[in-house]
Amino acid sequence: MAHVVPADPQVVVTVKKKAQPSRSWVLLDSDGETTVLDVDKYAIMHRVNIHARDLRILDPLLSYPSTILGRDGAIVLNLEHIKAIITSEEVLLRDPSDEYVVPVVQELQRRLPLVNAINRGHETCAQGDIDAGVEDASPFEFRALEVALESICSFLAARTLELETAAYPALDELTSLISSRNLDRVRKMKSAMTRLTARVQKVRDELEQLLDDDDDMADLYLSRKLAAASPVSGSGAANWYSASPTIGSKISKASRASIATLRGDENDVEELEMLLEAYFMQIDGTLNKLTTLREYIDDTEDYINIQLDNHRNQLIQLELFLSAGTVSLAIYSLVTAIFGMNIPYTWNDGHDYMFKWVVGVSGLLSAVVFIVIMSYSRFKGLVGS
Repeated sequence: MAHVVPADPQVVVTVKKKAQPSRSWVLLDSDGETTVLDVDKYAIMHRVNIHARDLRILDPLLSYPSTILGRDGAIVLNLEHIKAIITSEEVLLRDPSDEYVVPVVQELQRRLPLVNAINRGHETCAQGDIDAGVEDASPFEFRALEVALESICSFLAARTLELETAAYPALDELTSLISSRNLDRVRKMKSAMTRLTARVQKVRDELEQLLDDDDDMADLYLSRKLAAASPVSGSGAANWYSASPTIGSKISKASRASIATLRGDENDVEELEMLLEAYFMQIDGTLNKLTTLREYIDDTEDYINIQLDNHRNQLIQLELFLSAGTVSLAIYSLVTAIFGMNIPYTWNDGHDYMFKWVVGVSGLLSAVVFIVIMSYSRFKGLVGS
């Protein structure tokens, strides 16, 4: 069953409980409430006030690298399957029916309603609840961004673990038995590792680029810009931090940084920097695992090449051995051919013992030639000792 919800006076939004096509979005507000929107790109642009080129980054039919962009009133987020637009009050997430996006929506529903969590902790007067509420005391856009970064880092780490679990046994099996089947398995895993490494590298590079530029990080402080544009509302937004003396006494350094954010301290990017650094270290660790796996694959390939070179050398030695034997037998055959000619000669008459001498001397000469060839080859290092 569907009902119509007006998201804007000029826009009509249809909410459905069933799965939506690829153009659908899910809207999550500060209370964690979700609304599925089936709208076109113009409605989204009008709602969050972004340009078409920014929205094009989130098009699943187009291939764009991982991107985190700060705009006047929104954060445009394109990280693998997570394509989202974050404002200071809501999150728009594309393709909510996707199997990889559903856990992200569930985590956003759990972690976005910060005010409710703090009030609940204040009502129960439980120390653990209060600490949990204070720990999450950060602007709305940062909580949404943290969920997205945590999800994508965990997703890539899980894919890396799956690849490691399959790759290391396959590589060990290949070193013990070089076969077409094992070579094909390792080839496919190496291709998968190369693609996964590129994906992880893109996310890491985007986080590193943000950490290297304070201006880019400052653009992500939507609450600060909103407070600067509306001082009255900005001061009101910061008042809920001091709703309870107990909660106020438990506010940590990160929470004080978020207060400075809402009050408009434009030079303070410490809170966001700590957030990005945490996930940068996590994604960098995933990249290091893939690098280690690549090195292991390279070492395995070197070992296999050494084995193949050894077999090739053995074949060359065998060929040299056979060639030396062929030359030696050719000398013996030459003597046989000479004495097989129909040419009259007198010294053979009455001398039956000459046959034995010719056969013996020819065989000995062939053996001497074979030994000389093999000794020379060994002296030159052409065959093993």
